[in-house]
Amino acid sequence: MGKKIEVGDEITVKPIVRILLTGAGSPAASGVIRSLRSDPVMDVVIVGMDCNTEAVGFHMTNKHVIGPRATEESFIPFVLSLCAKEKIGLILSLVTDELIKLSESEDDLLRIGTRLLISSADSLRKVINKGRLYQALQNMGIAVPEFRMVNTPEGLIHALHELGYPAQPVCFKPVVSDGSRGFHIVDNGADRFRMLFQEKPSSAHISEEELMRILQGHSEIPDTLAMEYLPHEEYSVDLMVKDGKVVVAVPRLREATVGGITTKSLIAKEQDIIDYAVAVVELMQLNGNIGVQVRRDRQRKPKIVEINPRIQGTIVHCTAAGINLPALAVKQALGIPASKDELEIKWGTRMTRYWEEVFYDVHGSSYAF
Repeated sequence: MGKKIEVGDEITVKPIVRILLTGAGSPAASGVIRSLRSDPVMDVVIVGMDCNTEAVGFHMTNKHVIGPRATEESFIPFVLSLCAKEKIGLILSLVTDELIKLSESEDDLLRIGTRLLISSADSLRKVINKGRLYQALQNMGIAVPEFRMVNTPEGLIHALHELGYPAQPVCFKPVVSDGSRGFHIVDNGADRFRMLFQEKPSSAHISEEELMRILQGHSEIPDTLAMEYLPHEEYSVDLMVKDGKVVVAVPRLREATVGGITTKSLIAKEQDIIDYAVAVVELMQLNGNIGVQVRRDRQRKPKIVEINPRIQGTIVHCTAAGINLPALAVKQALGIPASKDELEIKWGTRMTRYWEEVFYDVHGSSYAF
């Protein structure tokens, strides 16, 4: 059932779509909710789910529930029960850890009338693990940063020197991690006096001496990707993908970030970045909302940083530039084709992000002003 709206002399019924948005406390939630509500041809009822009782997105949803983490055995049974109870038509997950479990449960969800727009579990396993991703792309002839896979302190130090340290910076990151978690740049040339007095203590730079001190006494480390440092511009490319074929790709030049979250960006028409991201996504046979992080190397050639096989944190910038990717995902899942106007990008659109607050009274009810 939907809501009737008048368009000229015609009466059109707007479909009502009931959506479960998981990760309602994530940085993406606010922008995704606003994007979904801004679509003129459908109404949405959004049920927000998060393990955090004070998830900010709860303030913007029609209803919210506290749910288990993806790592808990109760996660899928909880989601299935919730979707059946709330008559959920589509799940949009903002949490990487949930994706494989949800993909593996797609048939069970379809039996209760709930759809997913998600990549296959096999494809997800290949792209979420950065080591497997880099190796697969390299085998397919796609340019990737020079890299080494390590799982011991000795292996990490050896890999850093093989990759050019100390003559040039080298970086490393766990093969499975979100955002900037665990990312560090080992840089012998960094001005540590300036960093000490002028930078926030969250800087990703670390010296070899500090790294050795932290690793002392440990015989193993998490599976880690040591890689070439890519010194030039960084882009987040948001893509809508249908059965392995890209429908639209929107690069965002990341001009400023805080804690891995973009605070200033530009919708940039840079064809080599678009072509690179499209090739990566189509070779990996992904589906739905996909994010590809790309940086330019020393020769300013694009190389991959990582793939987020889900909605990214700043996808709302694309909505402001005319490409409402969350709404396009809902329509794709429902078999509604995108119109020409919905795929026209307003190149050059800029974004600056600022902080906004949600408050809670003594009873836990949220409010804003």
